Amino acid sequence: MIGRINEYKGKQDLYKQQAPQILNTLRDVAVIQSTKASNAIEGIIVTESRLQTIMSKSADPADRSEAEIAGYRDVLNLINASAEDIPVNANILLQLHKELYKFVPVEGGRWKNVDNEISETFPDGTRRTRFIPVPAFGHRQRCRRYATAYESVGNKRTSTRSS
Repeated sequence: MIGRINEYKGKQDLYKQQAPQILNTLRDVAVIQSTKASNAIEGIIVTESRLQTIMSKSADPADRSEAEIAGYRDVLNLINASAEDIPVNANILLQLHKELYKFVPVEGGRWKNVDNEISETFPDGTRRTRFIPVPAFGHRQRCRRYATAYESVGNKRTSTRSS
């Protein structure tokens, strides 16, 4: 299994050398699609042309929905550019959360203290729950536990690669 992973990693490196523009274009498309889909889960929908404008930083966000898209864009770009250098721990998660909310009047970078749900309201006034995030109670500990588990897996992969 490790041999196959290394083989594919070698092929990936070859693609990076031979076709960097194609890979950059594919990455840009993936970032835009990820941003659109992730925000749609929370009911944030913008036109395709407006999404392109926000993603290219050609205009400032016009409202809270666009501000959330701009924050997501910046965090996703940061992660894509520096993933190997970003440790996964509770403090980094808070920093990324603060960056995510930098265009929104709500302050990010703090542990939530109130339960919430992501819902949508239809024209007739009825509501539907789209997503229920982790409860506020125990949220900090849960994030720390997930970060520790992620680092543990990452360290196993690193030690396996160097063997």
